[in-house]
Amino acid sequence: MQSCEISSDSTDDPLSSGLRIHRQPRIVVIGAGLAGLAATKILLKNGFTDVSVLEASDHIGGRVQSVQHGKATLELGATWIHGANGNPVYHLAEDNGLLEHTTDGERSVGRISLYTKNGVAHYQTNVGKRIPKDLVEEFSDLYNEVYELTQEFFKNGKPVCAESQNSVGVFTRDVVRKKIMVDPDDSESTKKLKLSMLQQYLKVESCESSSPSMDEVSLSEFGEWTEIPGAHYVIPEGFMKIMELLAQDIPSHTICLRKPVRCIHWNYSAQHQEVITKSSDDNHNENNHSSQPVMRGHPIGVECEDEEWIMADHVIVTTSLGVLKQNHEAMFSPSLPEDKVLAVEKLGISTTDKIFLEFEEPFWSPECNSIQFVWEDEAQLEQLAYPEELWYKKICSFDVLYPPERYGYMLSGWICGQEALYMERCDDETVAETCTELLRRFTGNPDIPKPRRILRSSWGSNPYIRGSYSFTRVGSSGADCEKLAMPLPYANSTKAPPLQVLFAGEATHRKYYSTTHGALLSGQREATRLMEMYQDLNSAETTKPNI
Repeated sequence: MQSCEISSDSTDDPLSSGLRIHRQPRIVVIGAGLAGLAATKILLKNGFTDVSVLEASDHIGGRVQSVQHGKATLELGATWIHGANGNPVYHLAEDNGLLEHTTDGERSVGRISLYTKNGVAHYQTNVGKRIPKDLVEEFSDLYNEVYELTQEFFKNGKPVCAESQNSVGVFTRDVVRKKIMVDPDDSESTKKLKLSMLQQYLKVESCESSSPSMDEVSLSEFGEWTEIPGAHYVIPEGFMKIMELLAQDIPSHTICLRKPVRCIHWNYSAQHQEVITKSSDDNHNENNHSSQPVMRGHPIGVECEDEEWIMADHVIVTTSLGVLKQNHEAMFSPSLPEDKVLAVEKLGISTTDKIFLEFEEPFWSPECNSIQFVWEDEAQLEQLAYPEELWYKKICSFDVLYPPERYGYMLSGWICGQEALYMERCDDETVAETCTELLRRFTGNPDIPKPRRILRSSWGSNPYIRGSYSFTRVGSSGADCEKLAMPLPYANSTKAPPLQVLFAGEATHRKYYSTTHGALLSGQREATRLMEMYQDLNSAETTKPNI
């Protein structure tokens, strides 16, 4: 996948006639993640042969990163297939035997994904005490009841009260606190414990949403995210197997690794083309890649970091929302339209990181499926944000990887927001020591040894990712996802060639943002958009009356 050849022009292909350029349309896909490979696969399958994929990193996968560890595969990125019925990722895995060794316990059925549905979560306080199971269940019922209320605002068009600031976190904290405080059966100490558990639940929710805090998540839009029915499935051989399935029918020369893009020059005017084609006067080589911006009638020039220019009729951009937020001004020339920039700015993306710790022997009991950290001194906190030296207080839990026959004795910790970025700046030794001290403190067991190995993700500081996945931030809506997905140039604003720059990726899917199936479906959507355009053009061409 190191070379990035584009096939020679075809003069007799039916796809060519619609654009009246007597050749195959040239398509560049930016990013070899789920969206990019899904789009490429569809295009190639439907007769588009002049397709190239430019991937900035040295591997395919995007936010899928499976790491082999002995017999096991650890997922630094995407881990679960969320739901089965109609989920294209599930059907791809099921049809290709990737779920044959998924144990029944790994078919997690709760709203929050776990490595196993078996066993019990241990809620431990920072003074080393375990919260009784019946108290945990009592609070969990209360929290879930309020969670259901957060869904009603979008689903039922319920108006949001001003006190909530249109924030899931503010609303949830306020309603749960009031319900706790008016319970006549609870002692003051029990009420304090429940208030502390509320903060821990909100940290877990933040990791699930990949938001810095649930205070930033829009209450009025929270219910639009759509859950596909069915369990959460782990792929024992690794989520990367999904990527390999998508890539297996894509010729290796189509995918060019280590090829970051500097700028997409779109909507070139005739004047631009006239100037830059002068550089090609003495060049009779028909290569599609050039160190000079030779347009030859193509409306787009993709300028790469290595100074190479690649000409195209269409570009499908699958870069993450985090990269768009940081780079959109430099990445597009001319600049993105103001309303699209606004959508990029309004939608949210943050970092959720995992910290894997491997131990020689388990210090947890056999029925324990996770260790949840409840800080009793946080009961009355309004903001769950910490200075850099206290980054570890944002770690909400450590899940037990299951089954041990596959993973050994492994825990997976969760941390999100700015504190995840603080964690990424630390070295492995510091993170391992800090996590060990946390586990000793919360379990009340001072003899827990340091882990034999640590492995962790760093999605926030990865320059080609810049975050884990998107969420609808306060002030944004599903309409912003659709605005982000709208191709350029806008259909009603210009007579320039259509569908020059298309956008895919999980953040562009209104109902399934933040998911692998949302990413895959968005790539298929943009490929289908191009297919339909050429079908329509060809149809119009063949039915044109003779004059």
